[in-house]
Amino acid sequence: MSAFVAATVSCKKTGTITDKNASVLTSVDSLHFDTVFTTTGSVTQYVKIFNNNDQNLVLSNVELMGGKSSVFSMNLDGLAGTSFSNIEIAPNDSVYVFVKVSIDANNKQLPFIVQDSIRFSFNGNTRFIQLDAYGRNAIYLRNKIIAKDTTFNDSLPIVVLGGLYVLPNVTLNLNKGTSLYFHADAAPQIFGTLIAKGDSNNRVSFLCDRLDIPYSKYPGSWPGIYFNDSSKNNVLTFTNIKNAYQGVIVTKSSDPAKLTLNQCIIDNISAEGILATNSSVKATNCLISNCGTNVSIQQGGNYVFNQCTIATYDNDYVSHKIPVVSISDNDGTTPYQLKCTFNNSIIYGSGGLVENEIGVSQKGSNLSLSFNNVYYKQKKFTNANIVFAASAEFGGSTPAFASIDLSNHIYDFHIQDSSVCKGKGNATYSVNIDLDGKTRTTPYDIGCYNH
Repeated sequence: MSAFVAATVSCKKTGTITDKNASVLTSVDSLHFDTVFTTTGSVTQYVKIFNNNDQNLVLSNVELMGGKSSVFSMNLDGLAGTSFSNIEIAPNDSVYVFVKVSIDANNKQLPFIVQDSIRFSFNGNTRFIQLDAYGRNAIYLRNKIIAKDTTFNDSLPIVVLGGLYVLPNVTLNLNKGTSLYFHADAAPQIFGTLIAKGDSNNRVSFLCDRLDIPYSKYPGSWPGIYFNDSSKNNVLTFTNIKNAYQGVIVTKSSDPAKLTLNQCIIDNISAEGILATNSSVKATNCLISNCGTNVSIQQGGNYVFNQCTIATYDNDYVSHKIPVVSISDNDGTTPYQLKCTFNNSIIYGSGGLVENEIGVSQKGSNLSLSFNNVYYKQKKFTNANIVFAASAEFGGSTPAFASIDLSNHIYDFHIQDSSVCKGKGNATYSVNIDLDGKTRTTPYDIGCYNH
């Protein structure tokens, strides 16, 4: 909505309009910046000031009211400054005012608001464009090496720049509510052990450090979590991993429990949500959603997925071109032993170019792949090494998730009362709680949420 509109009264076609009632518009009347971490700076926003007259218009002054002490900075048509005078705008033309914000750290734990305004004057009129932003203090780690057992808490957000390295035989503990925000070049590398101790009310979060719209919604904003060859005994509980290029990357290991995921959400990932290469992963009550490919298992290993929802919808951010589950027992030539089990789970994809949501590449005879009480979108397998017990194809139906709004990127993967997934779980594979931390009741539903 325009800040103001004044009636055009001049009939002259040349010269400069000086009438107080000259028509001037602004593209917005305020600029709002979402949460900005202190010292890191924001995205640039802009406002346009339009001269809707058939004569030149002179802005006698454009001024950032906080001056040089303001947390905001201003640029007018390419010139930086806090005050400009005698800015001429041609008939039916406009000028751009660009604004950024950089907030100094203080002692406040909760987000706080900062405000300023831009005043511009013309023909005896004074108008204002309001500026506001939410600032948030943070702990900053740059190329941080964890060389001894360490615990991070939820006192302040942790912003990681450059990288975070947990050395072999060292444990990094993340207490409930801990939030880590990673810059575009900041890859957490786990050579030792990572333990995330979230709960249903205070989840641990791995996110990108861009909190401003639209960047906070983009996948591929930070690299993802790398569990390297020497890493072992990693456990993530009630943990969110969002907007990364890859969610978790797990490499070769003889550890039978290299990575355990309990009540985790891996969402909005450009490439693989879980990429496991000849390794071991156990996932329980996990939602792995809207990824380039949700689960990619390569070169064998040992994997168990209990009560998981693995689903992708083709959308503006992530194209659905690869099956949501891709499994291979080989590296292209050499086969490896592979055992993988899915229990009480949903495997589903919608839109894009994919018809079969389970892709299997087999070269050896040591492949054991079973689906128990799983609803999946896939043509029937004929491979004797792949077993479907009490499982069923979706066929023409859907899981009947609670709410899917593709245009607004809203996805609620709870199931409706009418869902075919309701009550189809097997008690043998079920667990006491669901992804929300709520108690499961009989008959058990499949997927990460109890109806």
